[in-house]
Amino acid sequence: MTTQNPKAPLNLVVLDMAGTTVADDGLVEQAFTVAAERLGEDPAAMIGHVRATMGESKISVFRHLLGGDEQRARRANLAFEEAYGELVADGRIAPVPGAAETIAALREQGRTVVLTTGFARVTQDAILDALGWRDLVGLTLCPADTGGRGRPYPDMVLGAFLRTGAVDDVRRIVVAGDTSYDMLSGVRSGAGIVAGVLTGAHGEAALTEHGATRVLASVAELPELIREYEA
Repeated sequence: MTTQNPKAPLNLVVLDMAGTTVADDGLVEQAFTVAAERLGEDPAAMIGHVRATMGESKISVFRHLLGGDEQRARRANLAFEEAYGELVADGRIAPVPGAAETIAALREQGRTVVLTTGFARVTQDAILDALGWRDLVGLTLCPADTGGRGRPYPDMVLGAFLRTGAVDDVRRIVVAGDTSYDMLSGVRSGAGIVAGVLTGAHGEAALTEHGATRVLASVAELPELIREYEA
C-alpha cells in the first residue's frame, strides 16, 4: 500500500473573490445597507452580523437577520444583488494589486485555480465581466453551484476538488481568503494550506483563530508560500 505524501505538489488553488482577489472597499456593506433600507429595516442593527459573517452565502445571512422569513430573505437578497451590481456597473470594482498576475503565475506553474464567492452567480459574473476575468480561470463557483451551502461549509472547496480532478488528495488543495469563514471552509475541506490574507474583512487574530495555517499581507505572497511548503 502506497502512503500519500502530504507535501506532494499542491496543484489545486481555491481563491475567494471579494477581499482576496477583488478589492472590496466596503461595497458589501454598502449593498447590505441599501437592501435593508429597501425592506424598511435598520441597517445599523444588522451591520455587526454582516461583518462577522463576511464570506457566507448572502441569502443565509439574510435568513438569520430576518428570523428565518424565507420570502423576505429572498427579497432582501435580490435587493442586495441589485445594489452590488449597480456599484460594479459604476466602476466601483478593481482587482487586489497583483491578484491577476498571481493567478497567471500559478497557472503557468501547472496549477488549477478556481475562484469562489458567497455572491449569487449573476453578481459573480458581473464582477468577472467588469474586471475582464472571464478567461482568467477555467472554473468559478458560487454556493448555488455546489448544492446551495456557502461558507463556512467546505462544499465549494470540495466542489472544486471534484469538478477539476486536479489533485488526488484534499491535502494537495490550497485555500486562500480574507474572512474567518474562508478559513473554516478550508480547514473543513482538509486543505493542506489554508492561507488568510489581510486585504479584506478580517484581521490576523480572527483568521488564525479560525484555522489559518499562515496569514499573508496579500494573495501576491501565495506562490512563494506554496513553493516553501513543497520544498
